[in-house]
Amino acid sequence: MEVLNLLKNKVIVSVQAMPDEPLYKEECINALMQSVVNGGASGLRVAGVRDVENAKKLFDVPVIGITKPDKLPENWQKVVYITPSIEDAKGLIEAGADIIAFDGTSRERKSNLKDLIDYIKSNNRLAMADIATFEEGLNCQKLGANILSTTLSGYTKETLSKPDEPDFELLEKLVKETNLPIILEGKIWEPHQVKKAFELGAHSVVIGSAITRPQLITQRFISKVKG
Repeated sequence: MEVLNLLKNKVIVSVQAMPDEPLYKEECINALMQSVVNGGASGLRVAGVRDVENAKKLFDVPVIGITKPDKLPENWQKVVYITPSIEDAKGLIEAGADIIAFDGTSRERKSNLKDLIDYIKSNNRLAMADIATFEEGLNCQKLGANILSTTLSGYTKETLSKPDEPDFELLEKLVKETNLPIILEGKIWEPHQVKKAFELGAHSVVIGSAITRPQLITQRFISKVKG
């Protein structure tokens, strides 16, 4: 649990790009990781064996590993696509990830969720459930997850109507009603939102697009101008 202690009240940065994006190149992702670590990130969340291996080799911070498909399916709101199987987890573990994050939602899946959690923990890694609802959080706690994260709130069919902001309500409820470390992730764009998350009891906060997705940052500015 030393990894959890290192991330207590800290900011983690998600450094990811899809294969069809310019920043997907290995040297670009490595440079982004170096930049956010230089800026004070206490942990990294990265996708795929390549980036997990590089993160562990280049930086002395905890690494959360996930897998994602090269292209998101058109029905992404309805399907499990973040570290969906034991085979995916196996690759991340062998690459050295300290924490394995996976889709912990109630969406239909091809593999058994408890088996996945048990496999991760049997390999001395922390199992982090990315969930969208309070009920999913309770279920993942029951199944043995070590960490819960609000990552998928607003990104499942049942939660698409959520406001375009971090799900502080879900965070607060999970903090009060579970005995697990809760990470706030998703739709974080402003420093005051990070501060609020810690005031509500978040163990850590993961920031992604607001730091490492320049196309989305640019789109936000352009949309404001057009608006």
